[in-house]
Amino acid sequence: AEHLRQEIERWKELCSALEQDHVELQTATAAVKQRTRELRKERERLYETFKQQQYLDREEEICLQVGDQRELKNTLTKRHQILTKTLEDKRKMVFWKDPEMMLPVLPEKKMAFKGLVTNKDLNKLKLTPLVHYPLQGGSALITFEEAEVAQRIIEAKEHTVQLSCGEELEELEQCRVRVQAAPVDVLLPSALEIRLTQSSRSIILSELPSGDIPEEALLDKLEVFFGKAKNGGGEVESTKLLNNCGQAVLTFAEDRVAELLIERGRIQVPLGKQTYELKISPCVSGEVSNLQLQPSRCPRTVLLSGIPDVLSEEPMRDMLEIHFQKPSRGGGEVDALGYIPAGGRGVAVFTEDAE
Repeated sequence: AEHLRQEIERWKELCSALEQDHVELQTATAAVKQRTRELRKERERLYETFKQQQYLDREEEICLQVGDQRELKNTLTKRHQILTKTLEDKRKMVFWKDPEMMLPVLPEKKMAFKGLVTNKDLNKLKLTPLVHYPLQGGSALITFEEAEVAQRIIEAKEHTVQLSCGEELEELEQCRVRVQAAPVDVLLPSALEIRLTQSSRSIILSELPSGDIPEEALLDKLEVFFGKAKNGGGEVESTKLLNNCGQAVLTFAEDRVAELLIERGRIQVPLGKQTYELKISPCVSGEVSNLQLQPSRCPRTVLLSGIPDVLSEEPMRDMLEIHFQKPSRGGGEVDALGYIPAGGRGVAVFTEDAE
C-alpha cells in the first residue's frame, strides 16, 4: 500500500509538471503567434516601403532623364540659334561682297547714258571732293591761273594795295591798305570706308504708279495691304514715300516680316482700279566707318586777310583783282576772286583742279 501511495504521488508530480509545461507551451505559442503577426506586419511595411522607394527611384530617374532631355534640348536650341545666326551673317556677308547677288534685289531705275565709254577699271570708284572752306569777314580768296604767281604772292606775305576813290580824274584821291597773304590748306579724304547695314524691319517698294493716286491715299493702301498676314505682311509701323523716284519705305513692327517679303522679290498689289506688280528690295543705310584725311595745299589759291571796310563789296573786289593782276606787283592773270566784307561770313567751295 505504501508503494502504491508513493507511485500515485510521483504521477501527480509528473502530471503537475506536464500541466506546467503545457501552460508554458501555450504562452510560448501565443508569443510566437504574436511575433509572427508583428513580423508579417513588418514585412508588409517593408514591402510598402520598398515599393514606395522603387517608385521614388523611378520618379527620380525619370526626372533626371527629363532634366537631361531638357538640358539637351536647350543645348541643341542654342546651337541651332548660333548656327542660324552664323548662316545669316555669312549669307549677308556674301550678299554684300558679291555684286551679282546684290544687284537683282536693288530697286530699278531707268537711266539714259550719254557719256563716253572708256577702258578704265570699273572696280575702282573715284570720288571728287567738294571742300567747304569757311571765310571770315575782311578776307578774300584769289585763285591765279598759274601756281608760280600764287607762290610769289605768298612769299611776299604782306601787300600794299592802292585804292582809287572818286569818279572824276581831277578829284581822284589815293589811299592804301595793307593785306596779308597766306597759303590755303584744306583737309582732303585719302581713304573712305562706308559700312552698309540692311534694316531687319524695313523694305523698299519700287515701281509705284506715279501721279495716278494721291500720296496719302497710296500710303494708306500700302499700309492696309501689307498689314495683312495673308499677303505675307504684318503690323506696319510706318510708311514713307521717297522723293520723285516712285519708291516707298515700309517699316514693320516685327523683324521676320521684312525678310520674308524680300525673299519673294515681287508682289501683286491692288492700288485703286488696277493691280500693279511692285518690286520688294531691302532697305539699306550707310554710315562712314573709316575716314582718313590728309592736309593738302591749294597751289593756285591765296588767302588775303586784314582787308579794312573802306569800300563797298564790288569796288573792293575790283581793286584787289586789278592790283594782283599786275606783274609789277608780283601778280598775274586772276582765275577767280571771292571777297567777304568785314562783319560778314561766307563759305568757299573747292573742287578738284582740272589741270
